[in-house]
Amino acid sequence: MEEVIEIRSHGKRNVIVTGLIGLMLFVMAVVMLLSLPEAYYLVGVFLLSASIVAFLIAWVKYREPQFSFLLSKTSIRYQHKNGSWALPWDSIQRIDVPVVTSGFERKPLNMVALKVKDYVPLIENMSPRLMSNILMEQRPLLFHNMPAESDNCATGSCYSDELLEDDVYKSNQGKIYKGIQAMFANRMTKLRQRLGYDLYIPVSELDRPESDFVVLLRQCQEQVLYSN
Repeated sequence: MEEVIEIRSHGKRNVIVTGLIGLMLFVMAVVMLLSLPEAYYLVGVFLLSASIVAFLIAWVKYREPQFSFLLSKTSIRYQHKNGSWALPWDSIQRIDVPVVTSGFERKPLNMVALKVKDYVPLIENMSPRLMSNILMEQRPLLFHNMPAESDNCATGSCYSDELLEDDVYKSNQGKIYKGIQAMFANRMTKLRQRLGYDLYIPVSELDRPESDFVVLLRQCQEQVLYSN
């Protein structure tokens, strides 16, 4: 295994190209608004709006970390503009592509999922901003493999209840966590019950298909664990 394997997300790509497109659209818009007849005014406004959108996209891409994942001989580290998390390889119990049941079909999600042995290192070392971001992004996952009583909900209120997490959590060691840490731990518990995993990584954070990334992570983990 290399000293550090760096993974650049799809979202980080083409920052310069996106910025240049925005600049080109801006120049075209200014030329049309200042030099061409009024008949082209709306076209110029449209191009100006498109240039602003392109600049915003480029700015969002620029703010993201250069690499979304750093795979070292000791751990896997995820990096986000709102924070990061890291896990030693021996604290990961399972790595796979999660699968959901739809009728009689089983469909893989465009994600990579991790099942961890202990929540405490995650909730104690992850920033509250990143926890909040993940809680928001994971909401669609809550509607997969829902309990039977939720499927028969007549009022619809049970669906909104699924989006709420208890703000108190007791670890296996007996320590009590409250607030966003507790909500994040309870969300991981709920998703483990539904889908079998705790952490979920969208394919947009990767530089390759999710199945290939699973193979890479498993290879890294095996090399580290078997070499010790």
